[in-house]
Amino acid sequence: MDFDPEELRPALHRAADWVADYLAGVGAYPVLSQARPGDLTAKLPASPPLQGEPLDRLLDDFESLILPGITHWQHPRFFAYFGITGSAPGILAELLCAGLNVNAMLWRTSPAATELEEVTTGWLREAIGLPPSFRGVINDTASSSTLYALAGAREAVPGLEVRRRGITRSLRFYTSAEAHSSVEKAGLTLGVGSEGVVKIPVDGEFRMEPAALERAIAADRAAGHLPFAVVGTVGTTSTTSIDPIPALAAICEREELWLHVDAAYGGAAAILESQREILAGCERADSVVVNPHKWLFTPIDCSVLYCRREDVLKRAFSVVPDYLASADGEVRNLMDFGNSLGRRFRSLKLWFVMRAFGLDGARERIARHIEWAQELRRWLEADPDFEVLAPSPFSTVVFRCKGGDALNQAIEDAVNSSGEAFISHTTVRGAYALRIAIGNLRTTRDDVRAVYELVRSKARSQTSYSRATSNPSVR
Repeated sequence: MDFDPEELRPALHRAADWVADYLAGVGAYPVLSQARPGDLTAKLPASPPLQGEPLDRLLDDFESLILPGITHWQHPRFFAYFGITGSAPGILAELLCAGLNVNAMLWRTSPAATELEEVTTGWLREAIGLPPSFRGVINDTASSSTLYALAGAREAVPGLEVRRRGITRSLRFYTSAEAHSSVEKAGLTLGVGSEGVVKIPVDGEFRMEPAALERAIAADRAAGHLPFAVVGTVGTTSTTSIDPIPALAAICEREELWLHVDAAYGGAAAILESQREILAGCERADSVVVNPHKWLFTPIDCSVLYCRREDVLKRAFSVVPDYLASADGEVRNLMDFGNSLGRRFRSLKLWFVMRAFGLDGARERIARHIEWAQELRRWLEADPDFEVLAPSPFSTVVFRCKGGDALNQAIEDAVNSSGEAFISHTTVRGAYALRIAIGNLRTTRDDVRAVYELVRSKARSQTSYSRATSNPSVR
């Protein structure tokens, strides 16, 4: 027997109050957890409890034991990786999802979950300017969405029959040297192997070079390999570069290859008319992924895979045993378009977010993030101690302090250990580079200015320390 609802009710009220207070005061926490490895483990018993405990005690321990080990992604000065925001309407929807606890594998297992997914992905498709020929399904992350898209690409190869025969040919697909690591992982999972994931060189703005792609395809065909797909990116993880999708689409059409576009981060910006061109050429792609949980204020996880050839995707994945067979007529069973049979009601939070903010509200917030990133870039370009290393088409700025890799790593460590902000790093043309990604709903221009001043301060202290230790007389 479950807990009595009257016992649950005060715990829910307490949790709701805690979440509201947390969102109001999250800026007071150190952004990056100051915990050390093993801190939490040492405080927890090695074996599970034999007797049940009251809900209030669980909430007490959440606050005293768990919170010290949390890195606060909701913090207004979280600038690492790609900042994500679990907005208030999305959090509200998550609670309702947990309460309903439905599995949207078949239409009949939750008709509203299936149909709302169709509606919300249609709204987002229209908002970013993709044509109606694309249909969307919601997965957990872009890693899954890209994996499923490439499985569809492999299934589309005439005569290959991987589903029945397994892999009998040496397969190849192509992506930028700047592509996300999940693209290579998809190749490993699909049995293509790391050698089968061909990384194409990039130009001066870190975009895949179409001519190099054509040469690689020709060389692989001549060597007896079988090319089957190209993965382009709109907003790469390191530098947020945008591959020349129209040129890639033309090559794929000519070579009869599947084109998948990873717009997990950058795609959300296309809701702005001023940014619509970033998805130019995507209407010719076979599949596109956009993550509302990255820059559209939807709590993680929510990744939308759009596919123009959904019949092929279904052919790659659909397995319907007797116990899942239904006679519901012409319905769309979401389990048919990926590996997961268990499917959360993710569309509810996307629906809440899109309705609560409206397109105008979302556009205003994303435009502000882009504006602040351009301002941050100008500050860095005007500062003689720093250099900007990549274009900033979205809300991420990649830069470094003029000096060695060790200096820049020390600056990053000093910023993050301060608890005042959290930034991340990457490698740009072999150099250790710092990244500041703006994307949190609670971030203000003052927060952006504060992280810039913090980086400058840590850079000065690091260079002063370096001069003092290398020249003992300067003390």
